[in-house]
Amino acid sequence: MGMTNDVTQDRWTEIAVTVATADLELAGSIANMVVPYGIYIEDYSALEEETLAIAHIDLIEETLLQRDRTKGIIHIYVNPEENPLEATAFLTERLNSCGIAHDVTVADCRVEDWQNNWKQYFKPMPIGKRLLIRPLWETEFEADGRQVLNIEPGLAFGTGAHPTTRLCLETLEDYIRPDSTVLDIGCGSGILSIASLLLGAKSAFGVDIDSLAVKTAAANARENGFTAPVFTVVQGDLSEKVSGKFKIVVANIVADIIMQFNTQVGAFLEDGGVYITGGIIEAREDDVLRSFDANGFTVLERRENNGWLVFVLQRAAQD
Repeated sequence: MGMTNDVTQDRWTEIAVTVATADLELAGSIANMVVPYGIYIEDYSALEEETLAIAHIDLIEETLLQRDRTKGIIHIYVNPEENPLEATAFLTERLNSCGIAHDVTVADCRVEDWQNNWKQYFKPMPIGKRLLIRPLWETEFEADGRQVLNIEPGLAFGTGAHPTTRLCLETLEDYIRPDSTVLDIGCGSGILSIASLLLGAKSAFGVDIDSLAVKTAAANARENGFTAPVFTVVQGDLSEKVSGKFKIVVANIVADIIMQFNTQVGAFLEDGGVYITGGIIEAREDDVLRSFDANGFTVLERRENNGWLVFVLQRAAQD
């Protein structure tokens, strides 16, 4: 029995979804709804340009040059405790409803393989004007006067590489003040909370329904020198686990969940506070805007990156 458990613990199920390059963005956002972690996307459509921009070299492996540029592959990794058939059924249903032609394959893979697949692409990267995101395994980097955010995402969502995370980080940089108190809903790896503190916020409070994310966020905060009461993280539902009011509430999740939170977030915002939402794809913009309006939020700013949207909102003072 013990042996079976040991083997199960380090085995994850890989779901690979192949779609046309033009559909990658929307299909990727659908995949993000299936699991909030463990997704990476193979997209070779701009191979030469990206390699030159990042590495400033003109040598590209022959095997990469032979890849099909018209298609991309989304790799999703599902915890052994979760049902991959449920995930694939959800994916197929959503992709069909969006009219996206796709091919889905399912296979077992080891955690080590999963980690190696994405870690090789995650390098230190500057964000905005003041931050540098550094994965812990990268020891050679130049901070160039930036605040260094040290992170080991583990299996929690949030490395800074995803366009929506980057947008949220850049937005926080513009809104954080020394007296800012931050509520990070669906905190994942803790990246937005930790960034807020590095940017000068007074305190940050993270909440996530995933126990793995909570553990990861706490470890990442410690790695950057933040513990309670400056940084606190709890597992559970927003309405049950959070109390008090905050100057900034940030939620970088997906449109459907954002719309659920829109009905609750007002209770946690100080008068004049700002609500920053990310994880929204352009296709859902109208739905989300209607939800903001219905819940008394005014859009102060709309930011866009690669088809992902971040909104900065404010609510009228309540009587």
